Amino acid sequence: MLVAPAARASDLIGLAPRQATLEVHGGRALVGWREGGVERHVLVWGAVNARTPGSGLPQVRFRHDYRPAWRRFDDQCRPYAGPPLAYLVAACTAPDGSYWALQSWQRNLPHRGVAPWTAEQAAADLRVSHWTGPLARVELYTDWAFGGQAHDIFGRLTYDGQPVHGFHTTPAGAPIDSYGRSAYIDTFDSAYGPGWRRETSVVFRKPTGAFCYSFWPTRDASLPGAPARPAGNGARYRISVVGPGVTPDVVAEAADPGPYDAAAERVRDALFTRVTAGDKFCATQH
Repeated sequence: MLVAPAARASDLIGLAPRQATLEVHGGRALVGWREGGVERHVLVWGAVNARTPGSGLPQVRFRHDYRPAWRRFDDQCRPYAGPPLAYLVAACTAPDGSYWALQSWQRNLPHRGVAPWTAEQAAADLRVSHWTGPLARVELYTDWAFGGQAHDIFGRLTYDGQPVHGFHTTPAGAPIDSYGRSAYIDTFDSAYGPGWRRETSVVFRKPTGAFCYSFWPTRDASLPGAPARPAGNGARYRISVVGPGVTPDVVAEAADPGPYDAAAERVRDALFTRVTAGDKFCATQH
């Protein structure tokens, strides 16, 4: 059994985990954790990696069994030999050479730097992943928007060389199918205060897998009373993304570009055009 201190993939199995453990045997993984003072276990199997949106097939998903009989398990975990993982809790290499991991992070934080006011908002997800080969690739870049009126970020998500995107969203833009993914945007040392604070989440767009976002003062209807909030641009930015299929969650960071620089803006605009090429919404946001 390999267990690391809580630090962060991609099938949600619990919230607010404590003392999480991972064991693997014959293509199945047994995950144990404590949640609300209760010891819990789940057996997962039946999925690896991810399908790309163009496959025409349903996205891969684990099967789950929460029966307590699975608390006894012949663990075949070997030391983890895969790529570095964000938010790592535990990881191991299976006898067949595939990788399993547990990751945990606060996905449900309120927007615009506001502190959580419910236990669900404050709780960290516990996610399990199973994969071979490279992880999804997430890109994050910084720039200015509208001639320096605002700071902005942009990027894209790809897997197996193909854009990652969903096919349907809610009216607010949240993905509602198994292919869609959002970028959870955090800002560091901003007007919201010191350290990392949640700005918002935005969807990776169809068909490019790109996203773009500008920091402006706003009233956020997702917050009680829709209070006025300042622009949340900070010293650094981070996007956290639930991995496609059952692959691990991935993270990217980038530094703020600083005061507006017209010459640097032209270089960054060229990069923006390449990264978001073909996306009709992003083409209007710069």
